[in-house]
Amino acid sequence: MKLISSAERNQLFESFVQDAFHLELRDDYSVPDEDSPFTSWLRGATVDYSYMEPWTQLMRRVTGEGKTVRRVRVITEPHTPYIQWEHATTALNEAAGEDIRWLPRHRLPDGVTFPLGGNDWWLYDDRLLAVGHFDSDGRVLGSEIVEDPATVAECVRLRDLLWAAAIPHPEYKP
Repeated sequence: MKLISSAERNQLFESFVQDAFHLELRDDYSVPDEDSPFTSWLRGATVDYSYMEPWTQLMRRVTGEGKTVRRVRVITEPHTPYIQWEHATTALNEAAGEDIRWLPRHRLPDGVTFPLGGNDWWLYDDRLLAVGHFDSDGRVLGSEIVEDPATVAECVRLRDLLWAAAIPHPEYKP
């Protein structure tokens, strides 16, 4: 399996035409013992969110072109500390133009199974997937590009189902 880097995956935002959708399934994206904004937040220290600027600038640009960028975060309640932090910072993503919804696992529609080994994925224009892969410590290994029509169609179906069931960020109260 060939993996592309996060930077290469972000290049896909230069070529999509209408809609990019991210399905997030992990309750923790932190890397143990990493000095990061998340660990600063956990310690109660002031967090410098400038690290998000490259992403939020990209989101402002693509959504300013009339494209949509959406996410559904499937999460466990009660929340892990990481999800608490992610919820607290989601306003920055939304201010940049993303539309984010939350779906507690206990509210998943009956019979939902997650394709692609239960990995997170980005779906671009209902035609291409970038499937995230992580090591056992949670470090990002890269993304696998999948264009198989049957797999893409299943992800489109799942996206539509979960989007309808998920709670918009302004309405979701942890």
